[in-house]
Amino acid sequence: MTRKETLRIFRIWTQTLLPSVISTSLYFLIFGSFIGSRIGLIGEVTYLQFIIPGLVMMSVITNAYSNVVASVFSAKFQRNIEELLVSPLTSTVILLGYVVGGVMRGVIVGFLVFLVSLYFTALPMTHPMIAITTIIGTAILFSLLGFVNAIFARKFDDIAIVPTFILTPLTYLGGLFYSIKDLPLIWQKISFFNPILYLVNSFRYGFLGISDISVSVAVISMGVLIGIMWCVALFLLHRGIGLRQ
Repeated sequence: MTRKETLRIFRIWTQTLLPSVISTSLYFLIFGSFIGSRIGLIGEVTYLQFIIPGLVMMSVITNAYSNVVASVFSAKFQRNIEELLVSPLTSTVILLGYVVGGVMRGVIVGFLVFLVSLYFTALPMTHPMIAITTIIGTAILFSLLGFVNAIFARKFDDIAIVPTFILTPLTYLGGLFYSIKDLPLIWQKISFFNPILYLVNSFRYGFLGISDISVSVAVISMGVLIGIMWCVALFLLHRGIGLRQ
């Protein structure tokens, strides 16, 4: 399962790896270099340094989710998911295979985006273990979300609903381009209900040592969400909900 998912990522690398690197490079150029030079410092870091962790996290979220939802739905559409369900593979192994594929794509693209960011500015890493834990945990979480979305999707348009109406708004409102401390008090309180805020700030803390929220709360919340999504995805897979025709 893992080998199949990995080969798929590199076989169509112009679709799985390249687009995110190019689009994020434009963010670096426009928001970081052009607009960021006018904004100045946020705390003790430049605006470009401030947004890089968020942009890396955005690429991880998008690619981890997209890889799993596309792979699982394609298997459903082509009716070869049924071969997995009747194979000796356990539900845990099947789910783990898809999740590992999503994690690999998310982490690889995130690393490529980070390498591109170094062309624009230097970025320190003050707490590497927190950064690594956050990026892997985020990739796992959104791989599981992609799996659940693919199970309930009935047509190709359905797999675009979550990224369009949920992931994109939550990502842009998750402190990617700004500190929530600059928001009015009511919007600060509302922002605390956005799970992506915790992921972005935890990852930013791993690099820059700054965060708008408690990092321990962010890591614990991420672990709880992963546990919930894993149980939901495993239950749906074991019961064959949305998979058996």
